Amino acid sequence: MKLLRAMREPLKYVQGKHALLHFEEEMGYMGTRFLFICSNSGYKACHDQIEQSFGNSDSYRRYEIFGGISSKGEIAKMQAIVEEDNIDAVVAIGGGSAVDTAKATAYYAGKKVVIIPTVAATDAPCTGLSVIYNDDGSFDKYLFYPENPAAVLVDTQVIADAPVRFLVAGMGDALGTYFEGRASIRTESPSLEGTGITRAGMALAELCYETLRDYSSQALVACENNVVTPALENIVEACVYLSGVGADNVNCAAAHSFYNGLTSLGGHSAPHGCCVAFGTLVQLVLEGVDQDEFLDVQSYCLEVGLPVTLEELGITTSDQIQKIAEAACVPGETIHNLAGDVTPDELYAAIVATDAMGKKALGIN
Repeated sequence: MKLLRAMREPLKYVQGKHALLHFEEEMGYMGTRFLFICSNSGYKACHDQIEQSFGNSDSYRRYEIFGGISSKGEIAKMQAIVEEDNIDAVVAIGGGSAVDTAKATAYYAGKKVVIIPTVAATDAPCTGLSVIYNDDGSFDKYLFYPENPAAVLVDTQVIADAPVRFLVAGMGDALGTYFEGRASIRTESPSLEGTGITRAGMALAELCYETLRDYSSQALVACENNVVTPALENIVEACVYLSGVGADNVNCAAAHSFYNGLTSLGGHSAPHGCCVAFGTLVQLVLEGVDQDEFLDVQSYCLEVGLPVTLEELGITTSDQIQKIAEAACVPGETIHNLAGDVTPDELYAAIVATDAMGKKALGIN
Protein backbone atom coordinates (compact mmCIF):
# COMPACT_ATOMS: atom_id res chain seq x y z
CA MET A 1 0.00 0.00 0.00
CA LYS A 2 1.30 3.45 -0.89
CA LEU A 3 2.03 5.86 1.93
CA LEU A 4 -0.57 8.42 2.96
CA ARG A 5 0.39 11.87 1.76
CA ALA A 6 0.82 14.49 4.46
CA MET A 7 2.06 18.04 5.03
CA ARG A 8 3.99 19.35 8.06
CA GLU A 9 4.84 22.97 8.84
CA PRO A 10 4.96 25.47 11.72
CA LEU A 11 1.53 26.59 12.88
CA LYS A 12 2.60 30.21 12.47
CA TYR A 13 5.40 31.93 10.53
CA VAL A 14 6.16 35.64 11.04
CA GLN A 15 8.92 37.51 9.19
CA GLY A 16 9.93 41.12 8.71
CA LYS A 17 12.15 44.01 9.73
CA HIS A 18 11.94 44.62 13.50
CA ALA A 19 9.60 41.64 13.92
CA LEU A 20 11.02 41.25 17.45
CA LEU A 21 9.15 44.39 18.49
CA HIS A 22 5.95 42.44 17.82
CA PHE A 23 6.88 39.33 19.81
CA GLU A 24 4.30 39.76 22.57
CA GLU A 25 1.62 40.78 20.07
CA GLU A 26 2.25 37.70 17.92
CA MET A 27 3.06 35.10 20.60
CA GLY A 28 1.22 36.34 23.68
CA TYR A 29 -1.64 33.91 23.06
CA MET A 30 0.65 31.08 24.23
CA GLY A 31 0.65 32.28 27.84
CA THR A 32 2.25 34.71 30.22
CA ARG A 33 5.37 32.82 31.32
CA PHE A 34 8.22 32.44 28.80
CA LEU A 35 11.61 30.74 28.94
CA PHE A 36 14.06 32.08 26.35
CA ILE A 37 16.92 29.66 25.58
CA CYS A 38 19.61 31.82 23.99
CA SER A 39 23.03 31.69 22.46
CA ASN A 40 25.34 34.45 23.68
CA SER A 41 25.06 36.35 20.41
CA GLY A 42 21.33 35.69 20.22
CA TYR A 43 20.75 37.23 23.62
CA LYS A 44 22.71 40.35 22.67
CA ALA A 45 20.92 40.72 19.33
CA CYS A 46 17.35 40.15 20.53
CA HIS A 47 16.86 40.73 24.26
CA ASP A 48 16.19 44.47 24.28
CA GLN A 49 13.69 44.42 21.42
CA ILE A 50 11.79 41.46 22.87
CA GLU A 51 11.57 43.21 26.22
CA GLN A 52 10.33 46.34 24.47
CA SER A 53 7.56 44.30 22.86
CA PHE A 54 6.13 43.47 26.29
CA GLY A 55 5.80 47.13 27.30
CA ASN A 56 4.17 47.32 30.74
CA SER A 57 3.02 43.69 30.67
CA ASP A 58 3.51 41.73 33.87
CA SER A 59 4.38 38.58 31.89
CA TYR A 60 7.22 36.49 33.30
CA ARG A 61 10.35 36.26 31.11
CA ARG A 62 13.42 34.21 31.95
CA TYR A 63 16.49 34.29 29.69
CA GLU A 64 18.98 31.42 29.91
CA ILE A 65 22.27 31.24 27.99
CA PHE A 66 22.55 27.59 27.02
CA GLY A 67 25.74 25.52 27.10
CA GLY A 68 26.59 25.52 23.40
CA ILE A 69 25.34 22.15 22.18
CA SER A 70 21.97 20.41 22.33
CA SER A 71 23.14 17.81 24.84
CA LYS A 72 21.01 15.57 27.00
CA GLY A 73 22.28 17.30 30.13
CA GLU A 74 21.53 20.78 28.80
CA ILE A 75 18.02 19.74 27.79
CA ALA A 76 17.37 18.22 31.23
CA LYS A 77 18.57 21.45 32.87
CA MET A 78 16.19 23.55 30.77
CA GLN A 79 13.34 21.13 31.34
CA ALA A 80 13.80 21.51 35.10
CA ILE A 81 13.54 25.29 34.73
CA VAL A 82 10.29 24.91 32.78
CA GLU A 83 8.80 22.85 35.58
CA GLU A 84 10.14 24.95 38.46
CA ASP A 85 9.03 28.25 36.90
CA ASN A 86 5.70 26.95 35.57
CA ILE A 87 6.64 28.06 32.03
CA ASP A 88 3.93 28.26 29.35
CA ALA A 89 6.13 28.44 26.24
CA VAL A 90 9.79 27.85 25.38
CA VAL A 91 11.54 30.20 22.94
CA ALA A 92 14.78 29.54 21.07
CA ILE A 93 17.01 32.49 20.21
CA GLY A 94 20.11 31.71 18.15
CA GLY A 95 21.44 29.17 15.69
CA GLY A 96 20.87 25.46 15.19
CA SER A 97 22.02 24.21 18.61
CA ALA A 98 19.87 26.68 20.54
CA VAL A 99 16.94 25.74 18.29
CA ASP A 100 17.45 22.01 18.86
CA THR A 101 17.76 22.49 22.63
CA ALA A 102 14.56 24.50 22.84
CA LYS A 103 12.61 22.08 20.64
CA ALA A 104 13.63 19.12 22.80
CA THR A 105 12.98 21.00 26.05
CA ALA A 106 9.48 21.95 24.96
CA TYR A 107 8.75 18.44 23.69
CA TYR A 108 9.74 16.68 26.91
CA ALA A 109 7.96 19.31 29.03
CA GLY A 110 4.79 19.23 26.92
CA LYS A 111 4.97 22.95 26.06
CA LYS A 112 4.75 25.05 22.89
CA VAL A 113 7.99 26.18 21.25
CA VAL A 114 8.77 29.39 19.34
CA ILE A 115 11.89 29.67 17.18
CA ILE A 116 13.73 32.98 16.65
CA PRO A 117 16.70 32.31 14.33
CA THR A 118 19.48 34.89 14.42
CA VAL A 119 21.10 33.65 11.21
CA ALA A 120 19.64 32.15 8.04
CA ALA A 121 22.39 29.54 7.71
CA THR A 122 20.11 26.46 7.71
CA ASP A 123 16.44 25.59 7.39
CA ALA A 124 16.29 24.01 10.88
CA PRO A 125 13.84 26.53 12.45
CA CYS A 126 10.80 25.16 10.61
CA THR A 127 11.54 21.44 10.84
CA GLY A 128 10.13 18.87 13.24
CA LEU A 129 13.38 17.30 14.43
CA SER A 130 16.47 17.95 16.54
CA VAL A 131 20.01 16.62 16.58
CA ILE A 132 20.77 15.45 20.13
CA TYR A 133 24.28 14.97 21.53
CA ASN A 134 25.68 13.23 24.57
CA ASP A 135 27.20 15.43 27.27
CA ASP A 136 30.71 14.69 25.96
CA GLY A 137 29.76 16.19 22.59
CA SER A 138 29.38 12.90 20.74
CA PHE A 139 26.31 12.32 18.56
CA ASP A 140 23.37 10.61 20.31
CA LYS A 141 20.36 10.60 17.97
CA TYR A 142 17.94 12.43 15.73
CA LEU A 143 14.82 13.25 17.72
CA PHE A 144 11.69 13.42 15.55
CA TYR A 145 8.65 15.26 16.89
CA PRO A 146 4.95 14.61 16.26
CA GLU A 147 4.53 18.20 15.10
CA ASN A 148 6.58 21.16 13.94
CA PRO A 149 7.24 24.29 16.05
CA ALA A 150 4.20 26.26 17.15
CA ALA A 151 5.71 29.41 15.65
CA VAL A 152 8.77 30.82 13.92
CA LEU A 153 9.56 34.54 14.11
CA VAL A 154 12.31 35.96 11.90
CA ASP A 155 13.53 39.52 12.31
CA THR A 156 15.18 40.27 8.98
CA GLN A 157 17.18 43.17 10.43
CA VAL A 158 18.86 40.67 12.77
CA ILE A 159 19.67 38.50 9.74
CA ALA A 160 20.98 41.53 7.82
CA ASP A 161 23.26 42.43 10.75
CA ALA A 162 24.79 38.92 10.87
CA PRO A 163 27.93 38.05 8.86
CA VAL A 164 27.21 37.45 5.16
CA ARG A 165 28.83 34.00 5.26
CA PHE A 166 25.85 32.70 7.21
CA LEU A 167 23.44 33.80 4.51
CA VAL A 168 25.63 32.21 1.82
CA ALA A 169 25.58 28.94 3.77
CA GLY A 170 21.79 29.17 4.01
CA MET A 171 21.59 29.55 0.25
CA GLY A 172 23.68 26.39 -0.10
CA ASP A 173 21.43 24.40 2.21
CA ALA A 174 18.36 25.67 0.38
CA LEU A 175 19.88 24.90 -3.03
CA GLY A 176 19.58 21.16 -2.46
CA THR A 177 15.88 21.24 -1.51
CA TYR A 178 14.39 21.15 -5.02
CA PHE A 179 16.85 18.70 -6.54
CA GLU A 180 16.72 16.29 -3.62
CA GLY A 181 12.93 16.49 -3.61
CA ARG A 182 12.78 15.90 -7.35
CA ALA A 183 14.92 12.79 -6.97
CA SER A 184 12.82 11.48 -4.08
CA ILE A 185 9.47 11.93 -5.78
CA ARG A 186 10.77 10.17 -8.89
CA THR A 187 11.46 7.05 -6.84
CA GLU A 188 8.29 7.44 -4.73
CA SER A 189 10.44 7.67 -1.61
CA PRO A 190 8.78 8.83 1.62
CA SER A 191 9.14 12.41 2.81
CA LEU A 192 11.59 13.34 5.55
CA GLU A 193 8.70 12.82 7.97
CA GLY A 194 7.99 9.32 6.61
CA THR A 195 4.83 10.15 4.68
CA GLY A 196 3.93 10.27 1.01
CA ILE A 197 5.19 13.37 -0.83
CA THR A 198 2.54 15.96 -1.69
CA ARG A 199 2.42 18.18 -4.75
CA ALA A 200 2.29 21.12 -2.34
CA GLY A 201 5.59 20.11 -0.73
CA MET A 202 7.24 19.75 -4.12
CA ALA A 203 5.85 23.12 -5.23
CA LEU A 204 7.43 24.82 -2.20
CA ALA A 205 10.76 23.14 -2.97
CA GLU A 206 10.64 24.35 -6.57
CA LEU A 207 9.67 27.88 -5.51
CA CYS A 208 12.65 27.81 -3.14
CA TYR A 209 15.04 27.23 -6.04
CA GLU A 210 13.36 29.85 -8.25
CA THR A 211 13.61 32.42 -5.45
CA LEU A 212 17.31 31.67 -4.95
CA ARG A 213 17.99 32.19 -8.64
CA ASP A 214 16.02 35.42 -8.85
CA TYR A 215 17.10 37.29 -5.72
CA SER A 216 20.34 35.92 -4.21
CA SER A 217 22.80 38.47 -5.63
CA GLN A 218 20.68 41.43 -4.57
CA ALA A 219 20.16 39.92 -1.12
CA LEU A 220 23.90 39.48 -0.60
CA VAL A 221 24.52 43.15 -1.36
CA ALA A 222 21.83 44.11 1.14
CA CYS A 223 23.32 41.88 3.83
CA GLU A 224 26.83 43.20 3.14
CA ASN A 225 25.47 46.67 3.89
CA ASN A 226 23.30 45.58 6.85
CA VAL A 227 20.06 46.75 5.25
CA VAL A 228 16.76 44.99 4.62
CA THR A 229 15.39 45.04 1.06
CA PRO A 230 12.61 43.08 -0.66
CA ALA A 231 15.28 40.81 -2.18
CA LEU A 232 16.71 40.01 1.25
CA GLU A 233 13.22 39.32 2.60
CA ASN A 234 12.63 36.90 -0.28
CA ILE A 235 15.90 35.05 0.28
CA VAL A 236 15.39 34.78 4.02
CA GLU A 237 11.95 33.29 3.35
CA ALA A 238 13.54 30.85 0.89
CA CYS A 239 16.33 29.79 3.28
CA VAL A 240 14.19 29.48 6.41
CA TYR A 241 10.61 28.70 5.36
CA LEU A 242 10.53 27.41 1.77
CA SER A 243 13.59 25.22 2.28
CA GLY A 244 12.58 24.02 5.75
CA VAL A 245 8.97 23.19 4.96
CA GLY A 246 9.94 21.99 1.49
CA ALA A 247 12.59 19.60 2.80
CA ASP A 248 10.34 18.33 5.59
CA ASN A 249 7.65 17.42 3.08
CA VAL A 250 9.85 16.00 0.33
CA ASN A 251 13.14 14.39 1.36
CA CYS A 252 16.90 14.56 1.10
CA ALA A 253 19.00 12.60 -1.38
CA ALA A 254 22.68 12.67 -2.42
CA ALA A 255 23.42 16.28 -1.46
CA HIS A 256 22.87 15.72 2.25
CA SER A 257 24.43 12.26 2.15
CA PHE A 258 27.57 13.90 0.78
CA TYR A 259 27.59 16.21 3.81
CA ASN A 260 27.08 13.29 6.18
CA GLY A 261 29.91 11.43 4.46
CA LEU A 262 32.19 14.45 4.83
CA THR A 263 31.54 14.56 8.59
CA SER A 264 33.09 11.09 8.83
CA LEU A 265 36.48 12.77 8.31
CA GLY A 266 36.11 14.59 11.62
CA GLY A 267 37.24 18.13 12.37
CA HIS A 268 36.04 19.69 9.12
CA SER A 269 35.27 23.42 9.22
CA ALA A 270 33.18 23.91 6.09
CA PRO A 271 29.63 25.09 6.90
CA HIS A 272 26.81 22.60 6.43
CA GLY A 273 25.19 24.60 3.63
CA CYS A 274 28.43 24.89 1.64
CA CYS A 275 28.85 21.11 1.77
CA VAL A 276 25.25 20.60 0.67
CA ALA A 277 25.76 22.95 -2.29
CA PHE A 278 28.75 20.95 -3.55
CA GLY A 279 26.79 17.77 -2.82
CA THR A 280 23.98 19.08 -5.02
CA LEU A 281 26.42 19.37 -7.93
CA VAL A 282 27.60 15.82 -7.20
CA GLN A 283 24.00 14.61 -7.24
CA LEU A 284 23.41 16.18 -10.65
CA VAL A 285 26.43 14.27 -11.99
CA LEU A 286 25.10 11.04 -10.49
CA GLU A 287 21.73 11.64 -12.14
CA GLY A 288 23.35 12.26 -15.51
CA VAL A 289 21.63 15.59 -16.12
CA ASP A 290 22.42 17.40 -19.34
CA GLN A 291 25.28 19.87 -19.48
CA ASP A 292 23.04 22.94 -19.55
CA GLU A 293 21.38 22.07 -16.25
CA PHE A 294 24.65 21.25 -14.51
CA LEU A 295 26.31 24.45 -15.72
CA ASP A 296 23.24 26.46 -14.70
CA VAL A 297 23.47 25.24 -11.09
CA GLN A 298 27.26 25.53 -11.06
CA SER A 299 27.03 29.12 -12.28
CA TYR A 300 24.67 29.92 -9.42
CA CYS A 301 27.21 28.59 -6.93
CA LEU A 302 29.93 30.72 -8.54
CA GLU A 303 27.63 33.75 -8.50
CA VAL A 304 26.99 33.68 -4.75
CA GLY A 305 30.30 32.27 -3.54
CA LEU A 306 29.35 28.65 -2.85
CA PRO A 307 32.09 26.03 -3.37
CA VAL A 308 32.50 24.20 -6.68
CA THR A 309 35.74 22.37 -5.81
CA LEU A 310 36.78 20.00 -3.03
CA GLU A 311 39.67 22.20 -1.97
CA GLU A 312 37.19 24.88 -0.96
CA LEU A 313 35.80 22.33 1.51
CA GLY A 314 39.24 21.34 2.77
CA ILE A 315 39.29 18.00 0.91
CA THR A 316 42.65 17.40 -0.77
CA THR A 317 43.32 13.64 -1.05
CA SER A 318 41.80 10.66 -2.84
CA ASP A 319 41.71 8.77 0.47
CA GLN A 320 39.44 11.46 1.89
CA ILE A 321 37.15 11.22 -1.13
CA GLN A 322 36.98 7.45 -0.77
CA LYS A 323 36.09 7.73 2.90
CA ILE A 324 33.36 10.27 2.13
CA ALA A 325 31.95 8.02 -0.61
CA GLU A 326 31.83 4.96 1.63
CA ALA A 327 30.26 6.81 4.58
CA ALA A 328 27.68 8.50 2.35
CA CYS A 329 26.45 5.16 1.00
CA VAL A 330 25.87 3.24 4.22
CA PRO A 331 22.39 1.71 4.66
CA GLY A 332 19.81 4.27 5.68
CA GLU A 333 21.49 7.22 3.97
CA THR A 334 19.21 9.34 1.79
CA ILE A 335 21.48 8.87 -1.26
CA HIS A 336 19.54 5.64 -1.77
CA ASN A 337 16.51 7.73 -2.78
CA LEU A 338 18.16 8.21 -6.18
CA ALA A 339 16.87 6.08 -9.05
CA GLY A 340 19.02 3.02 -9.62
CA ASP A 341 20.73 3.48 -6.23
CA VAL A 342 24.39 4.49 -5.86
CA THR A 343 27.51 2.53 -4.92
CA PRO A 344 30.58 4.04 -3.22
CA ASP A 345 32.55 3.63 -6.47
CA GLU A 346 29.89 5.53 -8.43
CA LEU A 347 29.81 8.30 -5.84
CA TYR A 348 33.62 8.52 -5.79
CA ALA A 349 33.63 8.99 -9.57
CA ALA A 350 30.92 11.67 -9.38
CA ILE A 351 32.79 13.60 -6.68
CA VAL A 352 36.02 13.56 -8.70
CA ALA A 353 34.20 14.66 -11.87
CA THR A 354 32.36 17.46 -10.06
CA ASP A 355 35.62 18.73 -8.61
CA ALA A 356 37.32 18.62 -12.02
CA MET A 357 34.50 20.63 -13.61
CA GLY A 358 34.73 23.13 -10.77
CA LYS A 359 38.46 23.55 -11.34
CA LYS A 360 37.81 24.08 -15.03
CA ALA A 361 35.22 26.77 -14.26
CA LEU A 362 37.71 28.53 -11.99
CA GLY A 363 40.57 28.19 -14.48
CA ILE A 364 42.58 25.89 -12.20
CA ASN A 365 44.84 23.36 -13.92
